[in-house]
Amino acid sequence: MPGRLEVLRERDFTLFLSAKLLVTLAAEMVSVAVGMQVYELTGDLLALGLVGLAQFLPFVVLILPAGQVADRKERSRIIAFCFALQGLASAALLGITLADLRAVGLIYAVLVLLGCARAFMMPASQAVLINLVSAPRFAQAVALHSSSFHVAVIVGPLLGGVVYLGGPHAVYVASTTLFACAVLLMSRVRSGVHHFETQEGSRGAGAVFEGLRFVFSRPLVLGAVSLDLFAVLFGGAVALLPAMARDVLQVDAAGLGLLRAAPAAGAALAAVALVWRPVHRHVGRWMFGGVAVFGASMALFGLSASLPLSVAALALSGAGDMVSVYVRQILVQHETPDAIRGRVSAVNAVFIGASNQLGDFESGVAARLLGLVPAVVFGGAATLAVAGAWIRLFPVLARMDHFPHLRPAGSL
Repeated sequence: MPGRLEVLRERDFTLFLSAKLLVTLAAEMVSVAVGMQVYELTGDLLALGLVGLAQFLPFVVLILPAGQVADRKERSRIIAFCFALQGLASAALLGITLADLRAVGLIYAVLVLLGCARAFMMPASQAVLINLVSAPRFAQAVALHSSSFHVAVIVGPLLGGVVYLGGPHAVYVASTTLFACAVLLMSRVRSGVHHFETQEGSRGAGAVFEGLRFVFSRPLVLGAVSLDLFAVLFGGAVALLPAMARDVLQVDAAGLGLLRAAPAAGAALAAVALVWRPVHRHVGRWMFGGVAVFGASMALFGLSASLPLSVAALALSGAGDMVSVYVRQILVQHETPDAIRGRVSAVNAVFIGASNQLGDFESGVAARLLGLVPAVVFGGAATLAVAGAWIRLFPVLARMDHFPHLRPAGSL
């Protein structure tokens, strides 16, 4: 259809999208290599848990200050610097591997650096998107950005596993090269130099929490962000997939791979559909509908004893989640003045991180108390209950027909 991909005519957006695609591929490849390398070195399941913790802790500590930095400096430069840090970390992992240094603590130290880079990259990359495209093309840009991300999340681990056959050093060589290419692309992006540090209230410790104050003062933003938080908190069952694969579906590692890839595949397909048919009307219904589909699909997954049905249910859950995320991201970016968009994006990132991490913990606790299948079904039902409760708590969000118009940059 002519005109459906007009957003790719936006030079800076196309460069940014290409760079993010390369970085996501590289990061997924590194994740595969590090996990396998750490387990080969230690044989300890706890060591695998520490891989995630080493990246999550610096992210939590730095994410709010990173949001303030995204509002005071040129966002494209911040992103390019974070890409370079990730490339440096990948090169460090390559050096550790080639030197045959078997102290796993060195790998954890590098992962801390990756967590720091991720903390500063996320709010800047979320906030910059709206600066790279014209207003009529923003919804299409969000959908295309999301679809490319999910494609990379699917392809990256597969590519990393294949390259790992040549040893971890082969993965680190490939990922370092991809990071370097991403830096070159991102260095050509110009998002505009911001001077928000001169505005009243933008300095000092209090400015770090401006994003939190804004979110809690806007029912539309608070409702959208908190809906996603509690939906994923209860409905997410990623941590239970290995147990569901072995104990319920009785499939091997290949079956588990299908289960893990299914939500991302469903999300990617939904994002592609949104590129061609963006949502313009009844956006509140679309958002709550996406959450409802997500919850119902997870309940179906819990009840399923068939691998094809389980894969289909997980793919449908990914599609529902994608629709909800798509509406939320457009809504939050449109509702937020550009002067604090980085800090609000940082708050959104905290909510996302908390829902994923705490959701894994909640799933484990529920499975211990209720049993594996009842825990998954309960999570899906709880998500549906959250959607119903949020319709009552935030009726303005549920009734929202159109996305709010963009405000002039810097207006509060």
